[in-house]
Formats: sequence, C-alpha cells, structure tokens
Amino acid sequence: MSLHAELLENPVFIADLLGDDSASSLAIKYGTGSTFVKKHRKIARAANPTHVAGESSEESSDGSKTVTAIRTRPVTLADARAWIEASGDNPDGYTLSIRSIAYGLDMFSNRMSATPKHSKGDAKKNDLPALYAAARTKPRARINVEADERATVVVFADPQIGKVGRRGGTPELLDRLQEKREKLATLLRDRKPVRTALFDAGDGFEGFNSGGNPMFTNDLSLAEQMDVYGTEIYSFVELMQRHGSVDVAAVTSNHTAWRNGKQNLGRPADDLGLYVHKQVSKVAAAAKIDANWHIPLPYDESVAVDVLGTSIGMVHGNQFGPGQSIQWWEKQTFGAGAVTMADVLVTGHYHTFSAAVGGRNPHTGRQRYALGAPTLDNGSDWYRQTAGRDSDPGLLIFDITPNGFDLSSMTVL
Repeated sequence: MSLHAELLENPVFIADLLGDDSASSLAIKYGTGSTFVKKHRKIARAANPTHVAGESSEESSDGSKTVTAIRTRPVTLADARAWIEASGDNPDGYTLSIRSIAYGLDMFSNRMSATPKHSKGDAKKNDLPALYAAARTKPRARINVEADERATVVVFADPQIGKVGRRGGTPELLDRLQEKREKLATLLRDRKPVRTALFDAGDGFEGFNSGGNPMFTNDLSLAEQMDVYGTEIYSFVELMQRHGSVDVAAVTSNHTAWRNGKQNLGRPADDLGLYVHKQVSKVAAAAKIDANWHIPLPYDESVAVDVLGTSIGMVHGNQFGPGQSIQWWEKQTFGAGAVTMADVLVTGHYHTFSAAVGGRNPHTGRQRYALGAPTLDNGSDWYRQTAGRDSDPGLLIFDITPNGFDLSSMTVL
C-alpha cells in the first residue's frame, strides 16, 4: 500500500487535516507534500460540514456565546443550532445570529452568536417595584437650607461707566445699579449668608482707547469715570459687609487697561481699574469695613479666592474667543495659572450670561463650572449691528456652601 493510501486510512492524519496546523507542517510530519495535504484537507472539511476550522470561541457572564471560524462554506442557522446542541443546551432558548464573509479560494470567515432569551439575573434586575421601594426607604441626609452655612457671591461685570448706548448714559446706568443693589439687599436678607464675596469681572468703565472712538460718545471724562466706578464698588461693598466679611476680587480688563490706542502699556498690574480698587480698599479700611481685596500678581491677569473652602477663579475674558473659556482654563494647568485648582471660573467681557461644565477637579473631586456674567452696561450697539445679538443687563448671584458650588442658588438680578 502506498504512503498516500496509508495516510488516507489513518484516523490521526484525518483528524490533523481537520485541525489548525499548517499544510507545510503536516507535510513534514507525515513525510508527504504540501499539495497532497491541501487537497485532502479540503476534501476532509467538505465531508465534515459541522467541523469549524481555525476556531476561537468566547462566553460572557450573561451566558452569551460567540464562535469565529474559517471554513469552506458559509454557516447556516442549522449549523448554529447544531453548535448549541453540541454544548448540551437547547437552541430554542437562544437568539441566534450568523455572519459569513467570503474571501476567496472557497474559504469563508464565519461568526455565530447566541444570546440567552432569558438571563438568569433578569428577574432580579427588572423587579421595578422592589427597586422603587428600596429608593423610597433609603436613608438620606436632610439639609436645613436656612441653617446651612453659606457665602453669597455677587458678580459685577462690564458696567463700562461713561458709555452712552441705546439704554442711555450715566443717569440711566446709575439708576440701574441702584435698582440692582436694592434687589441684592432683599436677596441677602432672605438668604442670610455668613459672609459674602464681590467678584468684579472687569470693564468697570469705558475708557478712551476702545473701539469706536469713545472720546466722542462718552458722557464722562476719564477721571469722572474712575470716580463713579470707585463710588459704585464702595456702595456694593458697604451693602454686602452687613452680612459678614466681604472678599473683593478684581482683575485687569481691556477697557480699563493702561493703553495708548489698542497698545497696552506697562504690566498687567498697571490697570486703571485695579488702581481704583486699591483706592476703594483704603477708604473701606478707614471706615472699619471688614473687607479683603484679592488682585492678580503683577504679571498675571487672573485671580483665585478661597470662599468657604471652595476656590473661585476669575479672568476678564478678553484672553480667549467666544465660548472658549473652558479651553483656556484647561491650558492654565500647564501655565501654573491662578485658576488651576478652582472649582468655579467666573468671566465677563462677552456681555451675556453663560454656563458650562469643565470636567472634574482632581484636587476636590467636584465638577467644575465656568460662568459667564451678564453685562451691566448701557448696551453694545456695535455688536448688535454686526452680530445681531443683544442681552439684558443683570447681576449674577450664586452661593457657596461647605459642599461647594450650590447650583440651585444661581440667579440673575
């Protein structure tokens, strides 16, 4: 009997043909040629349709099964049922799916999947009455809002004192700011904070070097603008100090910067708005007002203040484009900026309220919030003409508790 005839009657050789060893390795093993092995491997696999070659299988914790294999024909649902039966299960208890892709030489990549129609854990997972009952009876901490220690933060942004617009000029602005203080006084009486914070987000006055040649439209000289600005800051601080110590934060901004036209002069600290704040702080100290001022370092434009254990950062907003506050904030980590570890970022400049979340603070585990303050000015007519957008004036208010930023407290007066 010839070698080939002996091999074709050898059950071990036939089993190897149905296995995954390469044709060349089998040819060496049995002392024959690769062509002979390939020819009879194809015949053997065709004669064994339930055999799956090149097979890999997996089973997940919910009982789902998947097998991927190479064979000489596409699989059918009958193959999938036979596969489940061979494992000792009833195929009627599974949802079966098959996929076959031909890739030449009468070979197919096949995938069979089986998902149990009824998972063992389904009854427990879907016991909705029990889940609702557990949620209703779960003990939860009760918060006494009135007794809760809290600080109220007031964001004063973009009054641009001296600017004349469709909402009027200085008389209308002063009336608007007085109205905001009256509403703020009522809110503080209701909330009863243990301390307060005034965040001045910049552009306190119009200046004479901004776009549109404001020296021809302003109704106050630069000295008068700064005088009114200082009076307004003092008025807010005096009101807020009735409810405990006041933290006052201020930053440099484009309208109050020391400039020659569009060109900034000196350091960021040489901001005329910051100069006004320094003078107000002296008057407040002389009046025995319990207030502490926070301004950026000489070469910085942002600041952060700890309020009841929560870091609140602030920057005017001319450092980035519209809607880019969070991207700018992210980059401050590499630049070791003042707001790097803040939970809340307050901005102005864009004259409209906005709120966004900026991921989670790795230092506190809290979600970060970026809040754009609404404007207090007489209207940005040039922006309305170019962009078709307008926004109502307002005073942004929110509270800080020992648990951090209180989203439910946020309002605009």
